[in-house]
Amino acid sequence: LSELEALMERMKRLQEDKEDEEASQEEMATRFEKEKKESLLVISGGICAFPASFSFDDEIVSTDVSRYIEDPGFGYKDFARRGEDHLPTFRAQDYTWENHGFSLVNRLYSDIGHLLDEKFRMVYNLTYNTMATHEDVDTTTLRRALFNYVHCMYGIRYDDYDYGEVNQLLERSLKVYIKTVTCYPERTTKRMYDSYWRQFKHSEKVHVNLLLMEARMQAELLYALRAITRHLT
Repeated sequence: LSELEALMERMKRLQEDKEDEEASQEEMATRFEKEKKESLLVISGGICAFPASFSFDDEIVSTDVSRYIEDPGFGYKDFARRGEDHLPTFRAQDYTWENHGFSLVNRLYSDIGHLLDEKFRMVYNLTYNTMATHEDVDTTTLRRALFNYVHCMYGIRYDDYDYGEVNQLLERSLKVYIKTVTCYPERTTKRMYDSYWRQFKHSEKVHVNLLLMEARMQAELLYALRAITRHLT
């Protein structure tokens, strides 16, 4: 099977399995923890264990970008270090954008919540119902996997989502691309862009970028707004 046909077959099989039998809460929690830990091993350029000499402090911004910022050493850091037994988890059910963040940000800055919510929804729901040359395709499962994988990298878990779908739908090269675009955008290259979904249209791959950026922004807002809520109460 081609890459495209294999992906569509996995999407179809996931839907059939979901109709036949749903995973238990315990199984879904285990799959999330597995995906969260594996996301720590995804670095730009490949998926691997960090070498003994690796240090998070060794990460530097490329010189082309560093001249435009005051602190060249400022950048993304994984929310937990590799090897930790108990990685922190942000349960989305305890603090969601829809039920908590939206109303708070509107209180802090009138109407900005409506604008952000519209932006999140528009990008998440955007679809031509196509996959490359195939038409009338429901891409909801794939879009949800992309969005939730970004939140998973930030330690955010949705209790009602089976993270086994992420592992089945997002292959290695795509996970590398996702983490690079989301966490180290200055390192993204055309080679990485070309390495996944080779049969897809550019417009479809650009939509992936939009999804990743909006998912990251929402994840960052959830952490910030939760902190503000705790401070206010």
